[in-house]
Amino acid sequence: MTMKSNDNIYQVILTLFFVALSTLDLHAQKPNIVLIFADDLGYMDVAYNGHPEFETPNIDALAKEGLVFPNAYASAGNCAPSRACLVSGKYSPAHGVYAVWGTTRGDKSKMKVVPVPNTNHLEGKFVTMAEALKSQGYSTGLFGKWHLGKTSETMPLAQGFDTYFDSRQGNPNKKRDEPEDPKGIFSLTNAACDFITENKQKPFFAFLSHHAIHSSLEARPSSFEHFKDKGLSDKQALYAACTFDLDASVALVRNHLRKLGLEENTLIIFTSDNGATNESPQEPLRGNKGSYYEGGIREPFIACMPGKITPGINTMPIINVDLYPTFVDLAGARPDTYLDGVSIKPVLFGKQASVEREGIFWHFPGYLDRPVIRGRDQDFRSRPVTLMRQGDWKILLHHEEWVLNKGKRKKEGVELYNLSEDIGERKDLSMTEKEIRDKLLKDLLKWMKDSGAKLPVKIDDEHQLNDDDFSYD
Repeated sequence: MTMKSNDNIYQVILTLFFVALSTLDLHAQKPNIVLIFADDLGYMDVAYNGHPEFETPNIDALAKEGLVFPNAYASAGNCAPSRACLVSGKYSPAHGVYAVWGTTRGDKSKMKVVPVPNTNHLEGKFVTMAEALKSQGYSTGLFGKWHLGKTSETMPLAQGFDTYFDSRQGNPNKKRDEPEDPKGIFSLTNAACDFITENKQKPFFAFLSHHAIHSSLEARPSSFEHFKDKGLSDKQALYAACTFDLDASVALVRNHLRKLGLEENTLIIFTSDNGATNESPQEPLRGNKGSYYEGGIREPFIACMPGKITPGINTMPIINVDLYPTFVDLAGARPDTYLDGVSIKPVLFGKQASVEREGIFWHFPGYLDRPVIRGRDQDFRSRPVTLMRQGDWKILLHHEEWVLNKGKRKKEGVELYNLSEDIGERKDLSMTEKEIRDKLLKDLLKWMKDSGAKLPVKIDDEHQLNDDDFSYD
C-alpha cells in the first residue's frame, strides 16, 4: 500500500469521526439539575434526623440513596436574604438583602444601635445562577417562591429563568390554597415535571421553590387525619401533615425522572432556606428561624445522583452559596463573576473528602422581632451580629457591644462554641479558649473588612432610629 493510500484512509477515518461527533447531542453530557428548596423546614423536621413524630419517607429515601451533609447551612436566618445569597452566590454584604421588610423590626426602645438599612430586592446587576447556567446551554425554570423583588427588572424572567410559575403569582397574600393542593405543593411540582418533560432533550435546571411549610400551615385533609389518628393535637397534626405533604413532592419528581430515563443524569439537591419557626422546637439545636444559632441556620441537605454519587455522610461544613459555583462546575464552566461559595463537585463525586476554605460566614446588621427558643434575649430573634464557622468552631460577634465599646473589650459581644462537642451551643468558651477566640476574631474581622460588611452606628444626633418602609418592592 502506498503512502498516498495511507493518507487517504486516514482522511476518511478522520472525516467519519468528525461527522459522528457532530451528530452527538453534546448537551446530554451535562447533568441536569433539580433543586428542591423547602421554606422554613428546620434541621430537625425530617425523620432521618430523628424527629419522633414527623414522617418524611421520601426525603428519608433520598437521604439513604444520596450523600447527606449534616453540617449544611442556609446563608441567613430567614427567607429573603437566604434566597438572595443562594441565587447570587454572594454573602449578604454584597447585595444588602438582610431581612424581610426591614432591619428595625421590633421594639425600638430596646435597640442600642442604628442598624444598616435593608434592600428588599436582588438588583439586576448580579449575574444569577440561572443566568450562568443559561449561558451554558441550560433551560432554566423556577416554580414557586421568589421573594427577591416584584418589578419587571427584579422578577425571575429578568434574572435568568426561561420559565416561571407560581400558584400564588399575582396574589402573594393568598391565605389558603385548595385542600388537595396545600401551599401549592402539587401544582408547583407538576409544573416542574412538565418543564422537565419539555426540556428532556437538553440540560435543564429546575428550581422547585416551595412555599411549604411556611405559615400559615396547610395540609391535605387525609394527611391531617392521619396524624390526628396518631394522637397529636390539632396544631401538632397540622404541622406534621404539612411536612408530610411537602415530602410527597420529592417522590413525584423522582418518579417523573425515572419515567423519562433521566434519573442517572440528574443531580437532585434537597435543602431549606432557613430554620423552623418556634412551632417546631429544634432541640438539641438552639434557636429557630430568624436566629443565628444553629436552629435558625443549620439545614437538611441531600445530594443524590444514582450511580454517580456514592451514598453516605460527609461532615464537611457547607452553605447554600456553594450551590452556584457547584452547578457551574457541573456544567463544565467557570463563573464569570466572583462568588463567595466554593464548588463541592469534587466532594459530591468522591474525588475529595472536603474542600479548603477560610470559613463560612453570616452578616446580619439589624434587628428581628419575636424571640426564639433559647435565644440570647427575650426581645429579639436576633440583634445585629456577624459570625463565622471555621472547622468545628463557631464565633459570634454582636455589634451592639462591639460598636459601643469600639471593640476594645473582647469579652463583651463575643460568643465561642465548639460545635463538635456542643451542638446545642450551651457552653460559651470565649473566656476560657482565649487564644482560639482571638485567632477566630481576627479572621472574622478580616472577612468583614474584605467583604465590605457595613456595621450599625451609634444612636446620636446624626444617626436616629427611623421606621423602615415595610412595603415589599
